[in-house]
Amino acid sequence: MPEGRLVKALSFGDHEAKAAAVEAVIHLTNKGQRHKLGDNGAIIPIVSMLHAARDFKSAESAVLALLSLTYGSERNKIKIAKSGAIPLLLNLIKSQIHPLDDHAVAAILILSTSPANKPKMATCGAIEILNESLLENNSTQVKLDIIVTLHNLSPFIPTNLLSTTSSSIIHLINESEKSSKVVEKAICLLENIVSSSHLALRETASTVIAVQALVETVEDGSKMCKEYAVGILLMICESSREIYRGMILREGAIPGLLQLSIDGTPRAKGIAKSLLRLLRDCTDECGNERSKNVVFEEVMEEIDRSEMGGIELGMVEEMIARLAT
Repeated sequence: MPEGRLVKALSFGDHEAKAAAVEAVIHLTNKGQRHKLGDNGAIIPIVSMLHAARDFKSAESAVLALLSLTYGSERNKIKIAKSGAIPLLLNLIKSQIHPLDDHAVAAILILSTSPANKPKMATCGAIEILNESLLENNSTQVKLDIIVTLHNLSPFIPTNLLSTTSSSIIHLINESEKSSKVVEKAICLLENIVSSSHLALRETASTVIAVQALVETVEDGSKMCKEYAVGILLMICESSREIYRGMILREGAIPGLLQLSIDGTPRAKGIAKSLLRLLRDCTDECGNERSKNVVFEEVMEEIDRSEMGGIELGMVEEMIARLAT
């Protein structure tokens, strides 16, 4: 169907004509056609269909049509945002009507890739709604879409929402398989947020489950999960060594950190060693703990020697096993 007839059907057609026109937009394959439809006024009548959330089929078709128009078209992304689509898409996410909410999350993600849209999206309620949906939606793909969206918007998250966002991410990490893609993306986002905001770092450090979840990730996560987790733990410890050193030690972090200092990514190895040096001065009068501290010191000496090229890997791993018991 020619672009002019599509726009006319979308704007003035009856229900059937609009439905047929929207389906045609969904199945567009030509980038030039998408640009022309956006330039010729197709976006506003499609956005108007989002008001009809109770009309499931029309609302779903409208979201899919908007997604189609965004492919390869930066200016259509900007026009869709300017047309008032963002609040309507957020309402669909809040509605929890499946799969409308999932499609709406995908649309918000695509719109968030446009630099022109990011400031507005971050201040129009998107952060709060995405945080809520992150914890409520059970779809792995939707969680990944939300995390990527939050990452896109992270430089523009209002100060009063930084702690809420970091808290949502921590709870997601705590509830998820530590080696999963969701945790890898989530903990990368968390490291990004806390590294740029003292408020978010303080909120993360003071959340009861945070240190536990991060230590578990150091032990059980993928290589990248471990790298991001140990980076956050180091920032927490550096922010107030007196407060957080004991907390990290009580969670049993030492064996995982020692192992990471041996077989982590290059960055993770360096961070793990830095964190271990912050933790190593802690002593305990209990005999069992005192003996573990002796082993800890021996391992640290081996790690220090490793930087001179003299590490005995098997010896260190045996020491780590003794610490873990």
